[in-house]
Amino acid sequence: MSWVQNTPAAAPESGSTKEQERCALCGSLDFIEKFATTDRLYATTTKRFAIRQCVKCGLMRLSPQPRPDEFAAYYPRKYWFDPQRDAPSRLEEMYRRLVLRDHLWFVARALLHTGVSGPVLDVGCGGGLLIGMLRERGVCAIGLDLSPDAARLARQRHSVDAVAGDLPLSPFAPQSFAAVTMFHVLEHVRGPLVYLREAGRLLKPDGRLIVQVPNAASWQFALLGRAWNGVDAPRHLHLFRDLDVERMLLSSGFEVVRRKYFSLRDNPAGLATSLAPSLDPMARGIQARKEGSAERLLKDALYFSMVFVSLPFTISEAAFRAGSTVMIEARRRT
Repeated sequence: MSWVQNTPAAAPESGSTKEQERCALCGSLDFIEKFATTDRLYATTTKRFAIRQCVKCGLMRLSPQPRPDEFAAYYPRKYWFDPQRDAPSRLEEMYRRLVLRDHLWFVARALLHTGVSGPVLDVGCGGGLLIGMLRERGVCAIGLDLSPDAARLARQRHSVDAVAGDLPLSPFAPQSFAAVTMFHVLEHVRGPLVYLREAGRLLKPDGRLIVQVPNAASWQFALLGRAWNGVDAPRHLHLFRDLDVERMLLSSGFEVVRRKYFSLRDNPAGLATSLAPSLDPMARGIQARKEGSAERLLKDALYFSMVFVSLPFTISEAAFRAGSTVMIEARRRT
């Protein structure tokens, strides 16, 4: 594989506790506390966390930041969707394939505009559904995920190339990819700038970087605060506004090509989960709640009814550039 190099890139140095508490965007140590929260969705811990905002640049972060040895415990094994694990979830797989078309079209348009040939690297590939769908359409796509379980699932379920590892330690050679995608990755990592710069190293000239994060400049966050699904403590280490992401891209040598504030997969379902987390199908599966067939069908029907009813609001907020997610295409500045 020509995109693999013999020696991985060097790991970022781990700094002192004080360095780790610096703002990931501007380096400031001056924060104010916005609110306290805990794991509202999956109940992996009863520990309380604070959301603190940088006084200098406004970026919000989780505090304290989980240690690497405890962070993995906040991601249950069922966090990665596996349609083979139980038969009723096959319908959910069909739904996910439908709503992932937004992401698929966004990537396809970026590749069409750049005209650069080569593979696509999907960082944080999870169970591999997106790269599987790209491969079905003739796009060479490779997955990378921190979780060996996720990479294994991607290989087994979708017959795709997927590697377990961290992007800054990835085995890929410079200028290997026509596009690098990071859908809901940056909010999960301690050093988002490290990830963006590594993506820049891996991109071919005029290649495209595509990132998506929950948007803390959304109407949903303004209305719901700590109950907003995008907070997702303790898995989300940062809460980004669209402006924060654009500043990070600029700092990492990129310029923004286009933005999209609506995701059929994420925005309506995110609002439904914010309002009724106990109905979220994934949360129910992770918490292994005992449900009879009738109860499960009723809860699923209620949840997806809420998703449908949420569509007008989420489309409206996106029209005002205040959607609950933001998807950005960027390229290296010349």
